[in-house]
Amino acid sequence: MDISTSMLVITGPTASGKTKRAVDVAHVIGGEIISADSRQLYKSMDIGTGKDLDDYGEIPYHLIDICQAGYKYNLYEYLRDFDIAFKDIQTRGKFPIMCGGTGLYIESVINGLRLPEVPENIELRKSLRGKSLEELTEILSSIKTLHNVTDVDNVKRAIRAIEIQYYYKANPDKAITTKPNPMKGVVIVGVDIDRENRRTRISNRLKSRIDEGMINEVKNIISSGVSPDDLIYYGLEYKYLTLYVTGKINYSQMINDLEIAIHQFAKRQMTWFRGMERRGFKINWLPWDMPKNDFVESVIKLIKK
Repeated sequence: MDISTSMLVITGPTASGKTKRAVDVAHVIGGEIISADSRQLYKSMDIGTGKDLDDYGEIPYHLIDICQAGYKYNLYEYLRDFDIAFKDIQTRGKFPIMCGGTGLYIESVINGLRLPEVPENIELRKSLRGKSLEELTEILSSIKTLHNVTDVDNVKRAIRAIEIQYYYKANPDKAITTKPNPMKGVVIVGVDIDRENRRTRISNRLKSRIDEGMINEVKNIISSGVSPDDLIYYGLEYKYLTLYVTGKINYSQMINDLEIAIHQFAKRQMTWFRGMERRGFKINWLPWDMPKNDFVESVIKLIKK
């Protein structure tokens, strides 16, 4: 098949069914999938992150299960590991398909952003200890322009963002490597699902994951030595289920708060994608319930242009 595209991206909000869509396309075009999901990176975090590895069948996938639960994987590491996977796929004559809903990863990759490895600054961390998220946000805002709220999603992320900016200030030669070098020939396909169907699928999926043993998954991860605080760091399912199994909230509160949080997360994802469009990225939206063959044919037309 004559494909003029260098990479296909299939994205969309949580519960839109984008993984199955990527697999369907990969079967036809000889593709391999590079995950763009910030939590499927972690081993043992299977049900809560919706890995659904059986969906891939014989289609190879990359950047899933590459580090231990409890580790704090970062954007620098993702960009580094993406490059390795991307080059490996191309070298073997296969077609790279990036699939996931972490907009920061997707946009950074397409922009060609590459970051220096920033070491921990113990003294700086000590000086920031005890400060509120509002105070940390104010500090970060004084040293960089905040284009989105990802850096200040929680205290740990805010401290890390400040640490990175201090490193750039002390090492300006390193910061030069952050200058974007956009990839050429990338086609982005978004799986478009309306709000009501998205909400229904999120609610049904949450019930299914609970039935599949998501609570025991969290208990097992904690029993393996991962601290509850480290699990809470990952947010969503791992935050609320950890609060439940450690007795901080009851079952009904856990279900209610988690469902609300997932709906809010999906809304933030869509806000990011709309922001990407405003920043000049073309996202080709295809209906979530489009018949399989029609979806694949539509994608093939896009990547052969």
